[in-house]
Amino acid sequence: MFAQVRYRLQQTILRSRIVENPRTPISSTGSCVSLYSTSTRIYRGPISRSLRKRINRRARLAAKPVLDKTVFQKCVSQLLPRFTPEDLHNVIIEQDDPLVCLELFNWASQQHRFRHTVFTYHVTIQKLGAAKMYKEMDDIVNQVLAIPNLGSEPLFNTMIYYFTEDRKLVRAVNIYKHMRASRNLDCRPSIRTYNILFAAFLSRRTNTYINRMYMETIRCLFKQMVDDGVEPDIFCLNAMIKGYVMSLHMNDALRIFHQMGVVYSCQPDSYTYDYLIHGLCAQGRTRNAKEICSRMKGNGFVPSGKSYNSLICSLALEGDVDEAVKFLWEMGENKRVADFITYRTVLDETSRQKRIGDALSLLQEFREKRVVDDHMYGRLLQELENDSQSFYMRS
Repeated sequence: MFAQVRYRLQQTILRSRIVENPRTPISSTGSCVSLYSTSTRIYRGPISRSLRKRINRRARLAAKPVLDKTVFQKCVSQLLPRFTPEDLHNVIIEQDDPLVCLELFNWASQQHRFRHTVFTYHVTIQKLGAAKMYKEMDDIVNQVLAIPNLGSEPLFNTMIYYFTEDRKLVRAVNIYKHMRASRNLDCRPSIRTYNILFAAFLSRRTNTYINRMYMETIRCLFKQMVDDGVEPDIFCLNAMIKGYVMSLHMNDALRIFHQMGVVYSCQPDSYTYDYLIHGLCAQGRTRNAKEICSRMKGNGFVPSGKSYNSLICSLALEGDVDEAVKFLWEMGENKRVADFITYRTVLDETSRQKRIGDALSLLQEFREKRVVDDHMYGRLLQELENDSQSFYMRS
């Protein structure tokens, strides 16, 4: 009981000693950052989490930009007394300040007999989205959605794009559903709509389980797209292949690949082959990866550095060191750069299967042909020497 009373008394004293300046930032440990100024007292010590949030919120609000009224009045003066939506669109599109654009939009909404059109909504949403003013943009999006049959496919695509940039994927999908349900044929989803959604679901994902979850959504979207008669392009099909590779569904990725040019009227490009080579090597299907690589080079494409690195490492780990070295020389001829892991894997397998001297000779050959620089050579040589010492100590 005494401890509780003492704790409450300490908290009361601490709150009474908080800095006078509300803009003083609070550190994550719960203490105020010391600011050496005449209007701020230095405070050290923990404070409550809720109070820290309130102080930081006040600091963020104080740091928000302020409307430039002079620029706003200048833009208003450019409009005629009975201006049209096209006139307002032309003024907003020339303005760089998003706050001025938003104020112009709101000011025009209050003018007698003026009604916003698709063009004024579109340009305002573009300005706010580019400035990452997503809350203000969301308010205008709600205005558009509240008007029946208003909108266009480019307008809704812009909404979806900026919602995906803000990582509000549920909101983006809801806009897509609104497009499909619209009676206005100009608002129906296009291939551009699906490509924006596919790119959003595939971005910044490294967890295989999460990729599997998102791939189910992508699969449903792709099925709806085909059922609605939207012809997929190469970007869309590559997104499907990439998604299947990231979620470890390689057979599905190969199915899409073999349907290109047969079911879908587009041919694979270099990205298609690179996704497949990397995915097959990741699953240890080196023979299939070599076949895809040969097919890729036969169609006039050069594998990327990532594809070469994956294929060389996969060959070396399977024991085919000679074939790995062959691809390593080919990689240099095609102006592709191997990474440190690739060189070390080849040298380690050479040392394991043959002798440490063969690995050193191969490393020296890399240096003479200027495949590796002096810094890379030193690192690889150090690794080989450490492995050699470890081997002799064990034996």
